[in-house]
Amino acid sequence: MGPSFDDGTSLYNFVVRDGNGVKGMVDSGLTTVPAAYTQPPRERIDKESARKHEQPPIDLSRLDGPEHDEVAVEIVRAAETLGFFQVINHGVPVDLLESLKDTAHKFFGLQPEQKAVYRSEVSPTPLVKYGTSFVPEKEKALEWKDYISLQYVNDAEALQHWPIEIRDVALEYLRTSIMMVRKLLEVLMLNLGMKLVDPKIDALIDKKMVNMNFYPTCPNPELTVGVRRHSDMGTLTVLLQDRIGGLYVKIEEDMKYGKKGEWVEIPPPPGALVINVGDMLQVLSNKRYKSAEHRVRTTNIASRVSIPIFTIPKLTEKIAPLPHLVEKDRIAHYREFTFVDYMKNFFGNAHEGKKSLDFAKKCRFFLIDSQKIRYS
Repeated sequence: MGPSFDDGTSLYNFVVRDGNGVKGMVDSGLTTVPAAYTQPPRERIDKESARKHEQPPIDLSRLDGPEHDEVAVEIVRAAETLGFFQVINHGVPVDLLESLKDTAHKFFGLQPEQKAVYRSEVSPTPLVKYGTSFVPEKEKALEWKDYISLQYVNDAEALQHWPIEIRDVALEYLRTSIMMVRKLLEVLMLNLGMKLVDPKIDALIDKKMVNMNFYPTCPNPELTVGVRRHSDMGTLTVLLQDRIGGLYVKIEEDMKYGKKGEWVEIPPPPGALVINVGDMLQVLSNKRYKSAEHRVRTTNIASRVSIPIFTIPKLTEKIAPLPHLVEKDRIAHYREFTFVDYMKNFFGNAHEGKKSLDFAKKCRFFLIDSQKIRYS
């Protein structure tokens, strides 16, 4: 007799504890979304009412040429407004992107026990974690997503510990993407007045993580979500979408593509990668750059995948608004903190918009040139 998905404990044990994931639940013949996955109305995504974001991708082949300054302005403007933009001619081979998507589908098509060996409780390495939802033990409604997370230390560690089914293609994706990330970060930090030789730039992308996300076909996509609204905790995120798409971003201030508070869908042009600003850049820039709130819908058309690369600071890195920006603004919107403390807070709570940034907003004061500058 199979598990009862009407019973919360039975469902949790099957999906989370035993490692069957959402896919295992769907493969069992599920015909309706269980109550444990039913999101409150305000969290649901109305696909029909959301407009598509029509901003064309930024052509990165124009960087370091005669049009460099023009492209840099486009990158900065996107980071200051929506916090999301798409890029083409990014240096990651298109055939590699296609191979990534195929590899992700094949991995999640493995037998449950082959994936469950990487559950955090039993994984043979801290570099690999297989799971479902975000932090299911803290969530009132679960997310319709399974994932495998690969932490990068160096090539040798990745080749030794990452699952052999996805190891090579995931590592090549990371290798070919990181130069692009470095260039983008240089553009953004130069705009903030930092020098390109500043060791802070390397420290901000010291750690990397490749995730493969799997969103099984959903019988009632209007009732649940693939990922609840949130912002990313790190510096910059690179995201590969498949042809189905499903990424939605919240507009923080009125712009020509929509009004404040509206959600826009980020369509998946062939060969493009999505770039989004993380919380650390919002803090460092003293709110100039936006770590946009985003979420992911499910679909009843087919199972879909997305593959992000998260770049994050060194765990011991001190993060705070850049002092010269605070002096210019006459206010610091965030306090100083150590990144590892921010990360622990982020992973200790369910997704809830940009609430994770509240960790950095505690009131404090400090002096610049003998003048008290207040934290908001």
